[in-house]
Amino acid sequence: MSLPACPQCGSEYTYEDGTMFVCPECAHEWPQVAASTEGDGERIIKDSNGNVLQDGDTVTVIKDLKLKGSSLVVKVGTKVKNIRLVDGDHDIDCKIDGIGAMSLKSEFVRKV
Repeated sequence: MSLPACPQCGSEYTYEDGTMFVCPECAHEWPQVAASTEGDGERIIKDSNGNVLQDGDTVTVIKDLKLKGSSLVVKVGTKVKNIRLVDGDHDIDCKIDGIGAMSLKSEFVRKV
């Protein structure tokens, strides 16, 4: 298996560290399973277990997530319905009951 080049500096000397890829030249880190691209350039977003996510799926949060600038916390086991996949670091847009609209990282959810 060949490791991907660093998306930030283009270095070919990346290595694996747990569930992350790391670039030794610029110290950039990115997740291994969160997103990948197929041969046709289409982006595939996967959950923490490696299941492919699609718009409209229902997911469950697998870790307590503190919201920046607020005392609110999204608890483990919270179900999030009708997700929407977007480009960026936080690749899921959704509405959570009692909290409102927010973005999540796919590495912190599991498909139901």
